[in-house]
Amino acid sequence: MNWDVVSVNPLSTSELAVRFADGTEGKVRFEPTHLNGVFEALRTPEIFRQVRVESGVVTWPGEIDLAPDAMYQEIRRAGVWILS
Repeated sequence: MNWDVVSVNPLSTSELAVRFADGTEGKVRFEPTHLNGVFEALRTPEIFRQVRVESGVVTWPGEIDLAPDAMYQEIRRAGVWILS
């Protein structure tokens, strides 16, 4: 699928650079208001930096992940997916 993520790198403690299988690249930015509930653990910089790609999906320890299809659509549209 085009929206399979092939690489992810943390740019800061709240922003990622991602690249998809079709070469599309962009950023994912977490606003502080989004870092609650299941994403609460990502407030800890050491955990945020443990980001990785598993089977085309951006993941962290603790079964935290991001929907690659929604991320792909927004990055194709705007170059950045802001989670607020």
